[in-house]
Amino acid sequence: MGYQRITQPLVRRNGELLPASWDEALDAAADGFRRAVERGGPDAVGMFSCSKATNEVNFLAQKFVRVAIGTNNIDSCNRT
Repeated sequence: MGYQRITQPLVRRNGELLPASWDEALDAAADGFRRAVERGGPDAVGMFSCSKATNEVNFLAQKFVRVAIGTNNIDSCNRT
């Protein structure tokens, strides 16, 4: 049994994952971050980054968390 690759974004509506446009998917993700920050403050959000990612990707991850979310809760698995 083979796996099928997802070829477009999916958004959960009424408990079901349905195809969506990239704009809809990004808006849904942004709304999820916004709701989490509204409920628990910026420190309710954290991010794990990957030691196998490039320095540029890790830099963007920490910038996103610190500037867009407003927290310093970011860690990576660089110690392993």
